[in-house]
Amino acid sequence: MTAVPEPDGALGDATDQRTPRLTIGEVLAVLRDDFPDVTISKIRYLESEDLVHPQRTPSGYRKFSRADVSRLRYVLAAQRDLYLPLRVIKEHLEALDRGEPLPPGTGGPGSVPPPPAVDGDADAGVPPLTPEQFARAAGLEAQQLADCVQFGLLTTDADGRHPAADLPVARAAAGLARHGIEPRHLRVYRSGVEREAGLVEQLVAPVLRARSEEARTRATEKLRELATLSAQLHTALLEARLRELLRP
Repeated sequence: MTAVPEPDGALGDATDQRTPRLTIGEVLAVLRDDFPDVTISKIRYLESEDLVHPQRTPSGYRKFSRADVSRLRYVLAAQRDLYLPLRVIKEHLEALDRGEPLPPGTGGPGSVPPPPAVDGDADAGVPPLTPEQFARAAGLEAQQLADCVQFGLLTTDADGRHPAADLPVARAAAGLARHGIEPRHLRVYRSGVEREAGLVEQLVAPVLRARSEEARTRATEKLRELATLSAQLHTALLEARLRELLRP
């Protein structure tokens, strides 16, 4: 992951005010090279979350300054590279607007654990793998892979192949197996995730019912933030419980 640069001219300056402003379509074209997944709906959503403040023409069209584009770059990079939720990114921008340094421990790569993928990850575009290929890539024995499928940790398609996006789960199972924790012991994780996913679904389902692109963008952002917070809570609770084992 790369460090996220501070937005240039977060408050704007006299030069920026004289710079010709861009339409939302032009902003999209500027950002697409670095952020291929950005959409007009995403930009509108970030505006609705008060992260960017374009001017409006008398007829209501958005006009973005250089500072606006810089803020958008910061937000998109912080999400992609640091996995930060929008709430935290907004706090960072507000601190920068006031001329303050970013809060310690929250501005560097790795300071926030990556959440579960919501809309794909680096392995999502890889074709499905045969069991042999998948086991080799994950570091699992054939029987361990079969056990992971049996106990609901992994799934296969109609041809018995495994989606490459499931490799993080398989690699974690392989690591735990090296410590004597077998796939059958991991059903508790699966059950916990199902309950968490059900809770998150209740929160996001009303937004998804709108079935518009903008609604799906809002739902995706909400899923990202909820996934990050759930991962943080799980890690914190587990670490707190394990610390008890080290007490004299």
